[in-house]
Amino acid sequence: MTMKWSGWALAAGVLAVSATAQAAPPSPAMLSHACAGCHGTNGGSAGLTMPSLASQSKTAIVDAMKKFKSGERPSTVMGRLAKGYTDAEFEAMAEFFSKQKFHPTTQLVDAAKVKRGAELQEANCSRCHLEDGKEGKDDTPVMASQWLTYLQMQMDLYQSGARKMPEKMAEKVKPLSKQDLEALLHFYASVK
Repeated sequence: MTMKWSGWALAAGVLAVSATAQAAPPSPAMLSHACAGCHGTNGGSAGLTMPSLASQSKTAIVDAMKKFKSGERPSTVMGRLAKGYTDAEFEAMAEFFSKQKFHPTTQLVDAAKVKRGAELQEANCSRCHLEDGKEGKDDTPVMASQWLTYLQMQMDLYQSGARKMPEKMAEKVKPLSKQDLEALLHFYASVK
């Protein structure tokens, strides 16, 4: 009988230790691996409609996730996914992605548009999209080397009013022609 009780005690102890191990929160890297299917390993996107998250500012990622969760930012999938995470998990994932190496892409762009876009970036966007878009100021996302298709989709959402454009951005974008905006996007897509 003593052997039977000690067996039960051992089993209960194993279950208690197992439950404690499972209760540990997931690491930032572990949380971020759920994003790899769309945004690439360590945030380096290989999909034309998916942004790279690698090297984005922590603030920009958290802000985007909260807007997806609230429905303020339009999405097809992200709004539903964001509802499954807490603000603390957004912070952890953002910390992880902000520390990942910048992910340059190789894509076809129009050289004349890139040249014009470089001038427009310097004159209109360089105060927030730093280092030719390789760095974002505060909550400003990294634009450099994002997929052209993704950039065009986001600009279309801004232009249609489906996505609210930040006021500072609207001041600079409003006077630009459709051709200027396209040149600017070609420039950002070309930056390595």
